[in-house]
Amino acid sequence: MFSKILIANRGEIACRVMRTARKLGYRTVAVYSDADQAAPHVRLADEAVRIGASAAADSYLCVPALMEAARKTGAEAVHPGYGFLSENAGFAQACLDAGLVFIGPPPSAMLAMGNKALAKRRMLAAGVPCAPGYLGDDQDDQRLTQEASKLGFPLLVKAVAGGGGRGMRLVRAEAELPQALLGARREALSAFGDGTLMLERLIENGRHIEIQIFADAHGNAVYLGERDCTAQRRRQKVIEEVPSPVVNTAMREAMGKDAVAAALAVGYRGAGTIEFMVDADLKHYFLEMNTRLQVEHTVTEMVTGFDLVEWQLMVAAGQPLPAAQADIVLTGHAIEARLYVEDPYAGFAPQTGHVHWWRPQQAPLDGVRIDDGIEEGGQISPFYDPMVAKLIAHGRDRDDAIRRLRAALENTPLLGLRNNGRFLADLLNHGAFRDGAMTTGMIDQWQESGEALLQRPVADDHTWCLAAALFAMRNGANWRADSVAAFDIPLQCDELAQTLRVHPNRSGQVAVVLAGQQHQVKIVDWHDGAMRFEIDGVTRRGVALLQQQQLHLAVGGASFVFSEISPFRGKDLAQDATRARAPVAGKVTQIKVALGDAISDGQALLCVEAMKMEMWLNAQTSGTVAALHVKVGEQVESGALLVEIEPEDKKEA
Repeated sequence: MFSKILIANRGEIACRVMRTARKLGYRTVAVYSDADQAAPHVRLADEAVRIGASAAADSYLCVPALMEAARKTGAEAVHPGYGFLSENAGFAQACLDAGLVFIGPPPSAMLAMGNKALAKRRMLAAGVPCAPGYLGDDQDDQRLTQEASKLGFPLLVKAVAGGGGRGMRLVRAEAELPQALLGARREALSAFGDGTLMLERLIENGRHIEIQIFADAHGNAVYLGERDCTAQRRRQKVIEEVPSPVVNTAMREAMGKDAVAAALAVGYRGAGTIEFMVDADLKHYFLEMNTRLQVEHTVTEMVTGFDLVEWQLMVAAGQPLPAAQADIVLTGHAIEARLYVEDPYAGFAPQTGHVHWWRPQQAPLDGVRIDDGIEEGGQISPFYDPMVAKLIAHGRDRDDAIRRLRAALENTPLLGLRNNGRFLADLLNHGAFRDGAMTTGMIDQWQESGEALLQRPVADDHTWCLAAALFAMRNGANWRADSVAAFDIPLQCDELAQTLRVHPNRSGQVAVVLAGQQHQVKIVDWHDGAMRFEIDGVTRRGVALLQQQQLHLAVGGASFVFSEISPFRGKDLAQDATRARAPVAGKVTQIKVALGDAISDGQALLCVEAMKMEMWLNAQTSGTVAALHVKVGEQVESGALLVEIEPEDKKEA
């Protein structure tokens, strides 16, 4: 029996676990790092304990600190969430050794299935089809290179621990392998504390389909349908749905039975997921087992009507599963979209900064659920995963669910940081997704080919005119220049700059001229960011925030940032090829050049790690390293000057 639960995690999943726990009468304990001391999950809990510095290795991955937090608060059980230590058998064992209930599978099952290499060995022994690969203990780079040559390319380098695409690299040619091994090992150590790697032949143009299973301590085990997680970028999921558009009843039953048998074979208890890759012929291959609750468990909850966290708590308390296989029926269709603070139009680069606007509670839609771990006014740091919220829609069929989810994305803008909200809405409407024809590598292929979906959206003329009117009007009250008949406003949005002619009047209406065309704009209402506006006789809604001379504007499902161009602007150093700046806020993990080195255009200079991702900074010109302003291990802000280069042409002169 237990009555107080420590959630050894943060953000969205910590909040989600707390909501169910509190609903069932359990007390909750949050843990937090220095970066998270004001985070929503801290305030939502009944008690909270600081466990260390901002870096995950010093806090959320620190087992002694978590054990001490449980001791100090009298927590009797620990829920690991997902990510961090959720699949770490050592952590599970530490909980048991401390007399705590671990809300997850036993350590033996985690060792058997949580380690991808060990799990594949068991599946091969059981006759479950697996993609060819190398699962050996010899981790020497020379041995890994030899095995890669035997397998052939393309292949995947994968961390045996953890999940979420961390510690994974796609290698298409042998020349790419050394850097892939180095990056995957380092990323896995940072995310999971284990740098062991495996190799796996890539199933090209495949689909990622997984089976949700649940088992208790009484010998019962069930599967709760499949989830199609094929829409991915860089091997990380962005959209998940149930049922899969390619799975029929017979295929679902066959995969479900195999998944349950696999779980029972290792004495599994609790929530788990058996993941398969499905090829073009709909043949499935065992990929891995996630020995935890998945990010995408929400879509399963929507179509089954069950609360899977409640199931976890019941099983951990020794109770039997609340439903038998015959009781599990999938009703309708559910789709989840992961909202990331990343820029889809710049290689999905992670973003950091302040949340200026986030009000999902003000956009209610039937059949829509939003799980988040952020709030307006909060700070997004570079230390953790860039996923900040999940939007889930349930409909009577797939088209119904897509329509509801697109509406939810349009109605809940996140302002202050670049994010993938518009990209998600466009992806849901893309022909490949609508037709159920996605593959796991398709988004990455689009990025290489310049697919329109990954081209940065450009504001239309109406949005430019609205921005000009809002800059002319301050705080929804008085026009900036009542006594002037007309004036120009030079504005910039992304790389485009335009000058608009504004003709205001005292009635609140303004004529705006752009590219020779005149548009009538009226701000009907503008309060606390929310506004109603009229352009050329049509009234619409939107969100507009003036923050530090920038206008953050969300209209019709698209978000833009406008700034008024100063007539006294200096040289744009951000575009200076001789000054290499940090692409994101994060920690410098590698420096490939030294003072005085000769470098060529495109050469790798250094690596910045942010949100468990590695971002390489490459030279934009040839020349000589004239100055290095950073050392390995230092934290840097986005845009910070890191390397100065003396270009070849200047040197020759």
